[in-house]
Amino acid sequence: MSEDRPGFYLPLLLVGAFRGLVDNLHVELEKYGHGEARPVHGFALQAIGPRGATISELGRRLGVSKQAAAKTAIGLEEAGYVARQADPDDARATVLMRTARGEEMLALSAKVFEELRAAWANQLGTDRLRRMEDDLEVLVAGTGGARVWDLPGWLR
Repeated sequence: MSEDRPGFYLPLLLVGAFRGLVDNLHVELEKYGHGEARPVHGFALQAIGPRGATISELGRRLGVSKQAAAKTAIGLEEAGYVARQADPDDARATVLMRTARGEEMLALSAKVFEELRAAWANQLGTDRLRRMEDDLEVLVAGTGGARVWDLPGWLR
């Protein structure tokens, strides 16, 4: 490996690794009947959480506008991943709640990510992968704990 790599090469490698994992995840999700799943859906379902979220809350959690959150919510509803329910605290508001299908997609995603991590461990070696993860944790902590859930908003 060359010692004289330009500075921009590291973020490209990190993004490439991330993209490879996410692309492989979606290939597997399609095999399990979740071909309509998009990367933003996983972030949004995590942001909605088990207790649900309003569109405004979803937008804040993802770091996107209320309009972008509403568009994401429509995609989640069309895929059967969320359903709208009346907000018990505000009769004018609705809350997005994860459906059983949404929970299934998250569970499958977790399973597939474990399989993809195992493949990396097989390719790189378990100790090397663990050291890489430890090093990345140190680097992320050094950024003030970069927020990962608002990645969709950051990528705008």
